Amino acid sequence: MNEHPILGHVVLGYSPMIDKQRTVVATRLTVFPAKPDTTVDAAALLAAVADVWPAEGGRVSLNIVSESLLRDLIDAEPATNLMVEVPAFMAADPAHTAALQQLHAHGNTLLIKGRPVRALPREVLPCFKHSIIDVDEERRDDAGLATGQVRAITHVQAGVRTLAELDTSFKRGAVAVLGWPLDDAIEMSGAKSAASRPDLQTIVELIRRVDKEEPIERIEATLKLDPTLAFKLMRYINSPAFGLSVEISSFRHAVMMLGYHRLKRWLALLLASASKDADMKPVMFAAVRRGLLMEELVRGTGDQDMRNEAFICGVFSLLDRMLRQPFGELLKTIPVPEAVFQALVHNTGPFQPYFDVVRAVEQESLFDIRDTADRLMVSVAEINRAELRALANAAQLE
Repeated sequence: MNEHPILGHVVLGYSPMIDKQRTVVATRLTVFPAKPDTTVDAAALLAAVADVWPAEGGRVSLNIVSESLLRDLIDAEPATNLMVEVPAFMAADPAHTAALQQLHAHGNTLLIKGRPVRALPREVLPCFKHSIIDVDEERRDDAGLATGQVRAITHVQAGVRTLAELDTSFKRGAVAVLGWPLDDAIEMSGAKSAASRPDLQTIVELIRRVDKEEPIERIEATLKLDPTLAFKLMRYINSPAFGLSVEISSFRHAVMMLGYHRLKRWLALLLASASKDADMKPVMFAAVRRGLLMEELVRGTGDQDMRNEAFICGVFSLLDRMLRQPFGELLKTIPVPEAVFQALVHNTGPFQPYFDVVRAVEQESLFDIRDTADRLMVSVAEINRAELRALANAAQLE
C-alpha cells in the first residue's frame, strides 16, 4: 500500500453497513479533519481510499465530517463504488443542487443524512437513494408505521449497537443498518463449549495440536476429519492477503512453508468465522478486522510472534458472543498466549492499549481515537495507516 501524507491530516473510523440477511454489503468510512482549521485535499483522500476500495472493488460509504472537504470531494467525482453521505442542511441548500445532480448522473449513490429542516429542492430529491436516520431519532414504531412525516425514500438506520436494535430496525422498514451490533447481553444458559460442538471440534483440536507443535502427520490426520475445513484453510493460505509467492497445495506443504505459529493464526481466523448463525455475520466481520488491525498496530513495535499474538487477540475478542460462553471458561479449552488471556479475561496486559484503539476506531469517535493514540504514544497518522492496511487485507481475504 502506498504512503499517503494525507493520513496525517485526518482521523478515520469505520463501521459496517448490514442488509436484512445480516450480510455486510459495504463499509462506512468516517473522515474527520485532524484539526478544525485543517484543509484536506479531497483528491489525496480519494487516492488513499482507492488503495483499499479500487473502482472495481467493494463498496464504501463516505461519511465526511467537514463541509468544505465534502464540497471538494463531490466536485472531484469519486469512483462510482463510493457512496457519499450528504448532511440534510447541504442537500437543502440550492447552492449545492447542480453539484449533487452531477454526482448522481456520474453514477454515485447518494444518501441524505439527518432530517431536513426545510424541503429539499425538487431537482435534488431524486438524486438520493436512501436517507440515514439515527436510531435515537427514529419516529416509526416497531411495525414500521410513521408517527410523523411520511418518508419519500427508503432509509438506513444508523447507530445500531445490539442485535435487538438491528431486528427492530428492519421491522420498521430499514433497508440496511449502520453500526456494530455487539453490545447485547450474552446469553450463557445452556451454552455448549467450543470443544463440544461438532462444527468446531476439529478446529479446536487442530489449534491444540499446533500449539503443542505435534508432528505434521498427527496434525494432518486431524485435518482430514473435516474436508470442508481443509478447503477453507487452503483458500485462506493462498489468498493475496497472505503474500506467499508459491501456491500451497497441501496441509503438509502449508506447515513446512508457514511454521506452527503462522498456521495457528489462520486456525484462529477459521474458528472465529465458523458460526452458522446468520446474526453472527456482522460479529465475524468485526472479529476478522479486529485481528488484522491489532496486528497492524503492533507491527512497528513487535516481532513476528507479537504480531501473531495480537492478531489472535483481536480475532478471539468476540468468541464469547459467537460461542455464548465467558472467556474464563472458553479459554480452558482453547490455548492462547498469556498476553491474549490477560486482555480477554482481565482487560489488562500489553495488548489492552491496542485493543482500546480498536474500539475507539469502531465507535468512529474523534475524541476517543485521539485519546487512545496519546495513551499508546503513537500518532493518529500511524493508526490511520494501520486501519487502511487492515481493511485492505480483509478485502483480499474475501
